[in-house]
Amino acid sequence: MEYPFWDVPLIGGGMLIGVIAILHVFVSHFAIGAGLFLVLTERKAYREGDLALLDYLKKHSTFFILVVLVFGAVSGVGIWWAIGLVHPTATSALIHIFVWAWAIEWVFFVVELLAAFIYYYGWDRLDARTHQTVGWIYFAGAWLSLFMINGILTFMLTTGRWTESHSIVDAFFNPTMLPSLLVRTAVTIALAGLYALITASAVADEALRERVVKYASKWVLVGMTIIPIGGIWYISRLPDQAREISMGGAPVVTLFAAASIVFSAFVFLATLVGPFLFPRRFHVTFAFVIVALGLITTGVTEWVREAVRKPYIIYDYMYSNAIRTEDVQKVWETGVLGTARWALLTEEEKKDPLRMGEKVFRFHCQSCHTVNGFNGIRFAVKGWKKDFLDIQIQNLDQLKGYMPPFLGTDEERHALVEWLYSLNNPPQQTAARP
Repeated sequence: MEYPFWDVPLIGGGMLIGVIAILHVFVSHFAIGAGLFLVLTERKAYREGDLALLDYLKKHSTFFILVVLVFGAVSGVGIWWAIGLVHPTATSALIHIFVWAWAIEWVFFVVELLAAFIYYYGWDRLDARTHQTVGWIYFAGAWLSLFMINGILTFMLTTGRWTESHSIVDAFFNPTMLPSLLVRTAVTIALAGLYALITASAVADEALRERVVKYASKWVLVGMTIIPIGGIWYISRLPDQAREISMGGAPVVTLFAAASIVFSAFVFLATLVGPFLFPRRFHVTFAFVIVALGLITTGVTEWVREAVRKPYIIYDYMYSNAIRTEDVQKVWETGVLGTARWALLTEEEKKDPLRMGEKVFRFHCQSCHTVNGFNGIRFAVKGWKKDFLDIQIQNLDQLKGYMPPFLGTDEERHALVEWLYSLNNPPQQTAARP
């Protein structure tokens, strides 16, 4: 606990990261698949001498540049800003473990950005072969960027042999790295088709619109067909507890996991019976409905991936409240506030259990809980007596396997009990009772 805590009112830090990350994933994966879509479709247009299709691609690349290089870039910076403030300890750990992987990823990212600009401004300025080569360079840079990020992200859930070897190779090529890469690559293909449905449905020429709509729908169907194969492989490589959490161990997580499957099926069926079978009747409103279903699918799936990692932020290495598993004994001995450098507990606060309890909550619990908002602790402990609160806190990890153990001293635990009890039973109200 080497950093101050950033309190995000009502939604909490975790939800803030989640909102930014889901929107970024939905755009950044499109950025990769769109690169493949553009270059393969351009090749098809030149091979068939289809000038109308080429004209559509030029307009689609404008849409692509605006979405990817404006919103994608801003949301990418937003993720770094959010995780750095909400969870600086975990962010620092990932940077130290993967410093060279991050550096390589940034090289691919720069290549991706430069190639995207050249590809866009190269229309009618570069010959067809050179222009398509730039497109392939863009796609390669984008996919290799995903390759690097995917290794780091999957490490957070499946640390594999790294906990023993501390080797970056073991960390990067962790148990879920390859299956996750297959799933995410399939997602990029599906999203390339989904976004293309928006621009294709707005084409004025009916014959061209029908052809491009059907063509884009095939990308969606191919991507959505591969995703379940990779998904089964991915689930089979999860730690036992993470798999159990998603399959009934935690009802809310199970419901979201089921929702991920249901919404994925909706996207597939809506694409099949809409733009694929009846491209002539397809409308831009229908396109936005399918895209919205895709965004919901992305949201619930990413939420489940984060939820099954509990009680860790980095599996078997760091709990969600930033306490490393190797530091558990030390925290037990010195207390939560004794190891939190920014707790700054005054002598007056040490004598007041309510003020001490609030600080214990801030540094031990607030990375997941708010007081009154999302996952609010006031509602969670409503109606609980002090004895029940104390038993719950003493056996937190055993009663709720997705929560880390309470590691504070007896004095801190008693203070936390007093403060939690006071949330629904204010001291002055309690004192006024006969």
